[in-house]
Amino acid sequence: MVAIGGSIGTGLLLGSGAAVQIAGPGVILSYILGALIAFTVTTALGEMSSLHPAAGSFGVYADKYLNRWAGFISRYGYWFSLVIAISGELVASATYMRYWFPHIPAAAWIAGFATLLLIINLGAVHTVGSFEYWFAMIKVVAIAAFILIGAGLLLGGRAQAHYTTDGGFLPHGAAGPLLALPFVLFNFLGTEMVAISSGEARSTSDIVRATYISLSVLTFVYLCASAVLVGVVPWNLVGVGQSPFVTVFEVAHVPAISLVMNFVVLTAALSGANAALYVTSRMLYSLAESGYAPARLAQLSAKGSPRNAVLLSASGIVVALVVQYVAPQNAFLYIIGASLVGGMLAWCIALTSHVAMRKRLSPEQVAALPMRAPGGAAASKVAFAAIVVIVLCTWWTPQARITIVSAGPYLFLLTVFYLMAKKARSRN
Repeated sequence: MVAIGGSIGTGLLLGSGAAVQIAGPGVILSYILGALIAFTVTTALGEMSSLHPAAGSFGVYADKYLNRWAGFISRYGYWFSLVIAISGELVASATYMRYWFPHIPAAAWIAGFATLLLIINLGAVHTVGSFEYWFAMIKVVAIAAFILIGAGLLLGGRAQAHYTTDGGFLPHGAAGPLLALPFVLFNFLGTEMVAISSGEARSTSDIVRATYISLSVLTFVYLCASAVLVGVVPWNLVGVGQSPFVTVFEVAHVPAISLVMNFVVLTAALSGANAALYVTSRMLYSLAESGYAPARLAQLSAKGSPRNAVLLSASGIVVALVVQYVAPQNAFLYIIGASLVGGMLAWCIALTSHVAMRKRLSPEQVAALPMRAPGGAAASKVAFAAIVVIVLCTWWTPQARITIVSAGPYLFLLTVFYLMAKKARSRN
């Protein structure tokens, strides 16, 4: 549920609007391609975490199978990515509250929700898990209901199907689904949380089961929800001013359900922020244990929570307030683009680690793995190449161009930070 909660957040419930604007109804193809890439990444991580359950997951695997630099930048890159993602979820939460309270400043909602998240994450680990379980369950049940109701509207003739209207299935050409993929992959960011939380799993079998369940649920939800979305609502009416899932019921003249859906998407954003805060704190804990972050970040409270790591990871709250103030109209899209860099960097290093691990294992050891990734190292190589191409293509997508623009400086600064941390570590 941590993985599902971390994935079914603002990326689907608000960010899908940006993907639809780019690809039109062809966004369905984007989700199919995105699901294949996410499947490869998730099963590769699942295979490694079933063999080496550990807090910090892919950073630990990069340390073991690649080198210290890879382990460092994957963990810090992912940490920065999710810290920014926390701010995105909080900005989205404020956007949803505008539906009911249009005159209350967004900053007030961001501050209030941030306080709630800190209270939850500074408690016991099982309390965080319980909150996330129910947050995620509300989303899954509600979106399943959305899919059923939307399908009923289409099949029952209460809503006209818009798959081929307003410019056709691919209104911006065949490149549309490819250019929309950055936003789709942002939706799937979170599937790797199964591996990150594997250090606190009860058993290896739980990790394997969670990997397949989370990915299956996410693929079903994304494909079906996007198909209903672009079927009920003309693609050119979908945006990021409010959740497209609320727009569906407004277009279909079902106002009462639109109120309920706005509550659901609000819950989803808070769930995504809660899961991201949990994972970022564990990533910092992992870095502190490896000697690449202050030792006090590895200290646990009496309730088992890495309190200092949680508080530092909550810096995304400040990012949310600043971006909301500086660029209130485009705050969410800027945050998605900046967050995607670290997430894709972590995915690429995870795939490279998987290839390196497979090279070290004998056929007998591969056969004995608790979980094996379909396609093995070959699938990981293909997924790596696909992610690189998708990030490069953001140059031709104004809504996501910040991804490729920030990628170089992002990697450079992480490398400088690594060299500084390495020097300080050796001196100590």
